[in-house]
Amino acid sequence: MPDRRSLKLKKYHISEDHYQELFRFCKRYQEREKEIKELRLLSSIPSDGMPRGNTTGDPTAAKAIKIFKLQSENEMIVLTAKEADPYIFKAIFKNVTEGISYEYLDCPCSRGMFYDRRRKFFKLLSEKR
Repeated sequence: MPDRRSLKLKKYHISEDHYQELFRFCKRYQEREKEIKELRLLSSIPSDGMPRGNTTGDPTAAKAIKIFKLQSENEMIVLTAKEADPYIFKAIFKNVTEGISYEYLDCPCSRGMFYDRRRKFFKLLSEKR
């Protein structure tokens, strides 16, 4: 049985499966942040004197592209939360990325308004992805 939150997203043409995909995308925020930090660490090529094949790739450029992609995805979440409601975007952000429910957020609005803005967030995110 689908939960109540996803049923209210049907008016935005967001199915249960699409909602779950968007929700999981948001939940990966911290994972992407960790990966960005790891990619920014200096790495070196082993200097054991052994040849490494004939690849012509540029590992520095590949890392930069990966970092850019991850940062863009995370920035999309932050900007979409601000677009959904600039006054309570921090609460929306914590809810969608960390799973913190309304009751545990320091949110200066009613529960109904919060979940209305949360639905707006998923509508906007769906349009961007």
